[in-house]
Amino acid sequence: MGIIVEYKDVELHRNDIVALKHVNLTVSDGEFVYLTGKVGSGKSSLMKSMYAEIPIASGQADVLGYDMCALKRKDIPYLRRQIGIVFQDFRLLSDRSVYDNLRFVLNATGWKNKVDIEERIEQVLKEVGMSNKSYKMPYELSGGEQQRIVIARALLNRPSLILADEPTGNLDVATGTQIIRRLRAIAAAGTTVIVATHNMAFVEQFPARTLQCIDKHLIEQ
Repeated sequence: MGIIVEYKDVELHRNDIVALKHVNLTVSDGEFVYLTGKVGSGKSSLMKSMYAEIPIASGQADVLGYDMCALKRKDIPYLRRQIGIVFQDFRLLSDRSVYDNLRFVLNATGWKNKVDIEERIEQVLKEVGMSNKSYKMPYELSGGEQQRIVIARALLNRPSLILADEPTGNLDVATGTQIIRRLRAIAAAGTTVIVATHNMAFVEQFPARTLQCIDKHLIEQ
């Protein structure tokens, strides 16, 4: 089983303040991992460090074979192409349809062939149970439907790692449960998924490896 993320004695800073320190973490292929902790405990900082939004202040960090301490700016897009990100606030482009939102990402990441683009969009929408919604505008969708589109967007480039930052934060419990189920299924199919959440009910309902950010440390539960 390959290692996707490996951190050794990593320290992270946000605005010159230590967010997390002495982080030791190994995440393997196809794992489903919860990242828990209060708001402001460092969950987002840890995730952002994995796609080079926040630099590693000290220690050793490897993500998808990239040395994050020596990562060149020109290599960041290639790293990010292998990572799917699911945001709490959806971040869909409100002026275009679901299909055009997804096509925009594929065009931006180098897809050229129209048939390949159409097939890939069809595949990811089917995976998240949204095949019949491609013509809809984001505002015509419920929160749960929008989040499924966000997951479809995250899957487009067949990432090795999906980072979901509070993906159920804006959803009711029933819809949030469906989203966690969907992410669990993605992990079961072989993609590593890390979910940041402060909703411990989901952790209890769908048990998995759980890491907690507490007092600037990452503790395995």
